[in-house]
Amino acid sequence: MNVQEQIKKYIASQPELKRSDMQALHQLMLQQLPACKLWFDDGKNAENKTVTNPTIGYGFQTIKYANGKTRDFFQIGISANKTGISVYILGIKDKTYLARAYGKKIGKADVSGYCIKFKTLKDIHIDILKEAILYGVEASLEE
Repeated sequence: MNVQEQIKKYIASQPELKRSDMQALHQLMLQQLPACKLWFDDGKNAENKTVTNPTIGYGFQTIKYANGKTRDFFQIGISANKTGISVYILGIKDKTYLARAYGKKIGKADVSGYCIKFKTLKDIHIDILKEAILYGVEASLEE
């Protein structure tokens, strides 16, 4: 199964409201980042044990770890969770930036160092989410 098929299957597996929100978010991501690399992480580790929720990834960056190792990874991820949807904005060095810049104006969402979590799309301001996503993509490209 290729990445597009995995993404389609994952979105289709969600309950109706979450499914339509995930589909809308997926389309938004493809509009915001039209030439981006697509990823699908099934949330399982090397032992095939589930360690996280499955995530659809967009974009490309090389993450550098403190021990000097590197890993290719996506810049933006979206994932369904028990109570709603998480949008992961990876690669921002300042872990307080997202909450400071977007926390008060995005709407009904929890904003942490790299995650914007909300129940449904109608609870947030999509234009602010787009702004945060584009900022995150740019920030992940900085050295």
